[in-house]
Amino acid sequence: MRSIFLLGVLAAALTTSAAAQGADGKAIYDANCKKCHHDDGKPVAGIKKMNPKIEEFSAAFFAKHADAEMLKAVKEGKDKMKPFGEKLKADEIDAVLKYIKATFK
Repeated sequence: MRSIFLLGVLAAALTTSAAAQGADGKAIYDANCKKCHHDDGKPVAGIKKMNPKIEEFSAAFFAKHADAEMLKAVKEGKDKMKPFGEKLKADEIDAVLKYIKATFK
């Protein structure tokens, strides 16, 4: 009986620890954004042809676009980019925005 209790405590601790770490921005980017924005934040040629307004993630991009604007684009979509507001949770969107800002500066 005691071992079952200890397993329950351990499981709760692991769950809390995983939740505290938050969403993995890179994993979310890889699963949802990389197809169009590529590994390096530069749109692939076919996507650029289909959506000429798509921009490269760079220091200039981040200087030009406020966080609130990027958040809105991810949630609601922009031009030909589909919305992700119903697919991703708020913490996942925040994590992917932090990831792209840290990675493609």
